[in-house]
Amino acid sequence: MTATLVRKLLRDIRVGLAVVALLLGAFQVLWYKVVDRILGELSPFFTQLATAGGLTRQDVENQVFNGPGKIVRTIIGGEEVSMDRAMDLLSVGYVHPLIQTILCIWAVGRAAGAIAGEIDRGTMELLLAQPLARFRLIAAHLCVDLVTIPILCLSLWTGNYLGAELIGPIKLRPTAELIKRNPLPDYRIEVGLWSFRVGVPVKAPDIRSPAESDERVRDRLAVEPAQFGRALPAIAGLLFAISGLTLWLSASGRFRWRVLGLAVFVMLLQFLVNVIGQLDDSFSWMRPLTIFYYFRPQEMVLGKAGLITLREWYGGQSLVEIPGIIVLYVAGTVGYLMALITFTRRDIPAPL
Repeated sequence: MTATLVRKLLRDIRVGLAVVALLLGAFQVLWYKVVDRILGELSPFFTQLATAGGLTRQDVENQVFNGPGKIVRTIIGGEEVSMDRAMDLLSVGYVHPLIQTILCIWAVGRAAGAIAGEIDRGTMELLLAQPLARFRLIAAHLCVDLVTIPILCLSLWTGNYLGAELIGPIKLRPTAELIKRNPLPDYRIEVGLWSFRVGVPVKAPDIRSPAESDERVRDRLAVEPAQFGRALPAIAGLLFAISGLTLWLSASGRFRWRVLGLAVFVMLLQFLVNVIGQLDDSFSWMRPLTIFYYFRPQEMVLGKAGLITLREWYGGQSLVEIPGIIVLYVAGTVGYLMALITFTRRDIPAPL
């Protein structure tokens, strides 16, 4: 009976799952193109402007992300992300607000209708009239998560490979503005009654940073899609945590729209608190109270462990060192357990 229910649930969400997976993969391809434009054309242009003004690339970067630009820098990963490295910028595609929004919408929308939606439509009584224990209903939704979450994670990873395959390696390219600043010199030679115009080719404008070797350029522009697989457990952990916590709310509610509204409000509040806590140290102590604080896929892509230190609670010093994904999976497990306890003990109201 549980397997039949799982197949029914998967059949109901197959269209939404395909759309969300397509959006996640397409965004990674689009983001690869954006990074290719930034590093291939815009970055050399700003490098030339900085060199002409006696500045460094870091000076221009600090000016761009000063003031209101600090919010953008915080959202894309903070000071740890190097703006001139391809892998660093591509890793932003896993923490981009749009990606987090899509993931939250999927997890919240599916879990909110899991129980409260059935009660709201009046189909829960018909479902429980079958030889189906209540805990099997929760187990069926857990099985659905175990199937759909890997599909969504793999769609992101597939987008990374498609971007690298369709767009190709990232290379430095002079923009039209740089070419206009370096036109071919034009000379006129007159011999008696005849005159000749001769264009002498010159060396193409140097679009690298001063004293930057070819090996250094290749290193910072290199893209390795396989490294993004390291972050998939973090993506799965966020989806599982949001789904489990929302399912708990769904098991306690009666109307799907109320559960949906409450879950969206809670997730949005946590996201804003996490961002504000990075901008203002006086609010940083609130960050560990949000699930987004433990969401560190960017660090995992770049070869870091994504450890949580809770230094916000211990005066800037490391209190503990644990992988953030553990907290995400624990939060999702607690959500499912509380949903099971709540649903097995509550009365199902009659449909209105």
